[in-house]
Amino acid sequence: MAGNTAFMIVGAGLAGAKAAETLRAEGFDDPIVLLGDERERPYERPPLSKSYLLGTSEKEQAFVHPPEWYADHRVDLRLGTTVTGIDPDGHRLTLADGSHLGYAKLLLTTGSAPRPLPVPGADLDGVVYLRRLADSDRLKETFRAASRVVVIGAGWIGLETTAAARTAGVEVTVLETAQVPLQRVLGREAGRIFAELHTDHGVDLRCDTQVAQITGSDGRADGVRLADGTRIEADAVIIGVGVTPNSGLAAAAGLDVGNGVHVDARLCTSHPDIYAAGDVASAFHPLLGKHIRVEHWANALNQPQTAARAMLGQDVVYDRLPYFFTDQYDLGMEYTGYVDPDAYDRVVFRGSTGTREFIAFWLAGRRVLAGMNVNVWDVTDPIRALVASGQTVDEAALADPDVPLAELLVSP
Repeated sequence: MAGNTAFMIVGAGLAGAKAAETLRAEGFDDPIVLLGDERERPYERPPLSKSYLLGTSEKEQAFVHPPEWYADHRVDLRLGTTVTGIDPDGHRLTLADGSHLGYAKLLLTTGSAPRPLPVPGADLDGVVYLRRLADSDRLKETFRAASRVVVIGAGWIGLETTAAARTAGVEVTVLETAQVPLQRVLGREAGRIFAELHTDHGVDLRCDTQVAQITGSDGRADGVRLADGTRIEADAVIIGVGVTPNSGLAAAAGLDVGNGVHVDARLCTSHPDIYAAGDVASAFHPLLGKHIRVEHWANALNQPQTAARAMLGQDVVYDRLPYFFTDQYDLGMEYTGYVDPDAYDRVVFRGSTGTREFIAFWLAGRRVLAGMNVNVWDVTDPIRALVASGQTVDEAALADPDVPLAELLVSP
């Protein structure tokens, strides 16, 4: 059993690996145990729906550290290990094999899991979710063998896998309950642009559509039946209808849990020796003044670094604005900021949406809440500064490409 000076990290993905790296970089010299239920060492997830799925990067490039890093930095990496219980007051973990591990402090980086589609046939062979490396490998095999697929859900995973399938020459039908893709994230104004992007690349996009059943024969999916009775044939069905935080361990341990594990700005849970970071954490954001849960790569990269320093007693808070990116066909995009659905007044565009070279700004009053640059680069820092400043801006100047973004900030 690890001694009571050990720091335990449950969840061996990007967030867990970066926390371990930060602890060592900050001079922590006691035992670190990193526990993960997968057999693969920690890896980054964006390549699974982007470069690795497209075949433009190798599997090895997805891993956070080379294999020898963990031994070299005295990180006890235990793969294929499932934690079944936490005893907060006893500072002890229970593992699936019945053994126990003691800890001084604990970090939960358990991430999230794909939300299952609650319709008949969702358990048939040929129905694919994307979350792990093995899922991406399975999708690559699907694209090689299939001539037509149905993608259920037009969120980021759904659209990125659609782009990969079309690039591989597969016919794709996308089914979405909302009126436009990404409506819950970007709203209708920007969602329409992604709709046009995919239809321009030959995707059969059907929005405002309800799925009633995944049909099959001989135990394998062969199509999708809609609520209106329409049936769409398919060689495989990809489901991307969102994720749910893996907060069950925390809830069972009596920690404060809602939409994720509730943590303060230091990423500390309701127990002073337990922290959480990444997809699973619903963290109080000092700039936004509320708890938010962010499911993107940048959060898994940066948030655990703050959590690790907080575990060491440093006076730190996590106040980075959310950031995410996507690559689909010839469109590259970065988004900085945070906007609740329907919490903005309007979207202001700078540049040409027709040629897909523009910046979009979400405004409430005259304040910029978020910005999205599409095929326009090196503007993330000024967008972040605009959002973080909370200053009001001149809308005409905001829309004018000839006005540098930095000039929109008023010096105090």
